[in-house]
Amino acid sequence: MSPPLLLRTGGDRADLAVTLQQAWDAGQTVAIAAPEEAHLLGAALPAQSPPSWGAAVVLGTGGSSGGRRWCVQPLAHLQVAVAGNAQWLQALGLEPAQLELFNPLPLHHVSGLMPLLRAKAWGAELRWLPPAWMREPEQLMAEASPATPDRAVLSLVPTQLQRLLDVPAGIRWLERFALIWVGGAALPPALAHRCRALGIRLAPCYGSTETGAMVMALQPQQFLAGVEGCGEALPHVQLRVEPGSGALQIKTASLALGMLQQGELQPLPLDQGWWSSGDRAQQGPESWQLLGRLDGAIQSGGETVFPEQVEQRLLELARAQALPVEELLLLPEPDPLWGERLVALVKPEAGIDAGEAALLQSLQTLALTLPPSQRPRRWLPCPELQRSPLGKWERRRWSQWLSSQSASQPAPEP
Repeated sequence: MSPPLLLRTGGDRADLAVTLQQAWDAGQTVAIAAPEEAHLLGAALPAQSPPSWGAAVVLGTGGSSGGRRWCVQPLAHLQVAVAGNAQWLQALGLEPAQLELFNPLPLHHVSGLMPLLRAKAWGAELRWLPPAWMREPEQLMAEASPATPDRAVLSLVPTQLQRLLDVPAGIRWLERFALIWVGGAALPPALAHRCRALGIRLAPCYGSTETGAMVMALQPQQFLAGVEGCGEALPHVQLRVEPGSGALQIKTASLALGMLQQGELQPLPLDQGWWSSGDRAQQGPESWQLLGRLDGAIQSGGETVFPEQVEQRLLELARAQALPVEELLLLPEPDPLWGERLVALVKPEAGIDAGEAALLQSLQTLALTLPPSQRPRRWLPCPELQRSPLGKWERRRWSQWLSSQSASQPAPEP
């Protein structure tokens, strides 16, 4: 047995990938973390990797409202996911060995690690994109334009997609891809609408560190035809909904071994091979729909409310009215009568400071079309509101921001 190798990201990813592959070739477990989290991961690792792990990787994972956890994924499990992904591409008429894979995502996230494994398994070309280039579309056009657009595949998160769509050069670059996987967070309806209008070939997908990245994906032609959601299960995956909770359950050979806590492995909880994701879902006639985190639900006035669903609905209403909303986040706060009520944090689009009060009033009026339990009782401007680099909401962070604000006058009850 040997101790896990702890790697810190932040340097050249190609060099890091060489070190990673050498360790795997030696049957070693490699733990990968961002520099600011390396001490947390180091404290969670065992002194020696159990032989049963074989070549493996330890990556951080965690729900939007949960704490940081460290997931153990054997290399053999991730290779199952790579093979399933290849079958899905072949069904679209894309030969994996002929692809150019473009990856701007960090290696300490499963979404950034999997392109490396796919390229090695398929013999495909892998092009590392410096994260800074995602803010410089002109540089992308000049230095990272696909050589063969009909075989170019890109992995993105919604935040990166939004930045690229804000600049004409970013749109021209996106148009050169045969397929763009976008995941890691929910795809905002306004983004989906704009990409369809531009003919950008998105493939919204869903997965997690625990599942070896994506377990479902929507075909680009379905996306462009207006199909919503994250498509169907990949060939190596079975999906179902747990009747009682509505949780998406997943059965696949790419599931992780479990989570590390103070050097001890806590096995992934399974029910006859099925793992409950913690996300609420439903299967539509053409595509699975993700409905928000189960652990994010609140009880308000005797009703179960899923803030993420309400966020999406309010953003759809705002887009229909052409309201200048860049971001919207709903958080719960205690209420002596209702139990909990939602509070809305709003980031207006740039340059409308003078109309901020009018915007909040317009949003409040739109919210009157929702059931009372879903109507935010307070609307707070938050110009600094932003998602994480992977497009997720750090709800704990913004809950702390909310707590730090002095209570403003509650909105009139409808």
